[in-house]
Amino acid sequence: MRRRAALSALVLLPVIAGGFLVQDRAQTDGARLLDQVFTLVSQRFVDTVGSAALYEKAARGVVKELNDPYSELFSPKELASFSQQTNGKYAGIGMQIQDLQGAITVSTVFPHTPAEAGGVREGDRIIYVDSLSTRGWTTQKVSDYLIGQPNTKVTVKFNRPGVADPITMNFTRQVIHIPAVPYAIMLDDRIGYVPIQRFNETSSQEVAEAVARLQKEGARGVVLDMRGNPGGILEQSIQMSNLFLRSGQEIVSVRGRGAEPQSYGTTGNPAFPTIPLSVLTDENSASASEIVAGALQDHDRALVVGSTSFGKGLVQTLFPLDGGYALKITTAKWYTPSGRSIQRERKFENGRFVEEKPDSAETEAKKKARPAYRSDAGRVVYGGGGITPDVLVRDDTLTTAEQAFSKAVAPKSQDFFVVVNDFTLEAARGLHKDFKVQPQWRDEFYKRLVAKGVTSDRAQYDAAGRYVDRLLEQRVARIVAGDSTAKRRDIRFDAPLRKAME
Repeated sequence: MRRRAALSALVLLPVIAGGFLVQDRAQTDGARLLDQVFTLVSQRFVDTVGSAALYEKAARGVVKELNDPYSELFSPKELASFSQQTNGKYAGIGMQIQDLQGAITVSTVFPHTPAEAGGVREGDRIIYVDSLSTRGWTTQKVSDYLIGQPNTKVTVKFNRPGVADPITMNFTRQVIHIPAVPYAIMLDDRIGYVPIQRFNETSSQEVAEAVARLQKEGARGVVLDMRGNPGGILEQSIQMSNLFLRSGQEIVSVRGRGAEPQSYGTTGNPAFPTIPLSVLTDENSASASEIVAGALQDHDRALVVGSTSFGKGLVQTLFPLDGGYALKITTAKWYTPSGRSIQRERKFENGRFVEEKPDSAETEAKKKARPAYRSDAGRVVYGGGGITPDVLVRDDTLTTAEQAFSKAVAPKSQDFFVVVNDFTLEAARGLHKDFKVQPQWRDEFYKRLVAKGVTSDRAQYDAAGRYVDRLLEQRVARIVAGDSTAKRRDIRFDAPLRKAME
């Protein structure tokens, strides 16, 4: 299923449909003009054009002219896909897919699903769904055929790298829950780790269960990792903040056009009032992620570590329309408890806003140039484009040689990751979770890159050896023992996480 990275909406749900349009003179004249154009096109255009299609295109044009990348008109099919993202549920077999050079490839197998039970592996390539070849299909089309009604059957045929014959599996679709927290682990004997990947309808509950479990395992502090989290439902960010903040504290305020500001605060006693917290953010942490990070930072409840977040301080509201359509439009801005707006201004080019990531090389000097506010304890916190961490720590940077290799293979990135995928699937066979990177891996991997036409510069490749070893180790660890084990192995490479554990 397609992922919407930092463009994911901070959505206010549910929405009550209603209201009316004031028919002033300009609106009346505009409606008359539009009606005249539609009539002439429908009756006089050289080819027959369906009225329904014309009206939908016109409606989409209106939304497009808002020049707002977060406002969208959803068809019934698009609305169903959007709803799956926000509620985290759909009826299918439980895997994510991606297109690798035209091969629809399994990228993730969700636990406790028909796909896992059937033995589907990351890297398997879907070649048939029922009796239909997937040659030339998009990932969306394959997803559409895999998703259906609960308890219905679907047959999928896979090619598996290193296996000569195709593998056919029969599945019964079931309701799949896409976890917001894929796992929660102890990183050492005192620090628990909770990665939060999305804000769907169960996110706060999953976080509560994860933290409670880690406390039972001896956690004396917890790291909430929201790096790469594009956001989601406003209510879930409020409920998640409520787990850690004292009763009566403000979490976020929302201000829309022509409406009284709304303030959302904590209710009841927090589940985890005292456990020390660190929050990890990066340039892809957006909307709901930023609400949680901002509230915990403003109330001095957590130390925010990493890089400056995306900077999406807007709220979208979803309005249901006739015919199963829905309109999602930006209706408000939100502010942290200290009064910060973290909305980042975008460039306007060619009739649209250009999405920009924060400066990855942000320094303390740049941080101090932002608008300054005060936390409850009087600490200086910063607004003006994303949540600025209390401690700025970038991921371990690549060496000059590693950057040169990465740049050299970039034009063939699809080929590169096909080789990574196939090689690591084969290398992982028979390995234990405590495996060591094999010296021969680097040589064999290089030979495959050459055969695929990705690179032929051995000296450049050898100079980037640490980068190659880490990439192969991470991927093999995921295949052999899952994400949690891979994360433990990767701590030595993860500078922000190491800092958050201090």
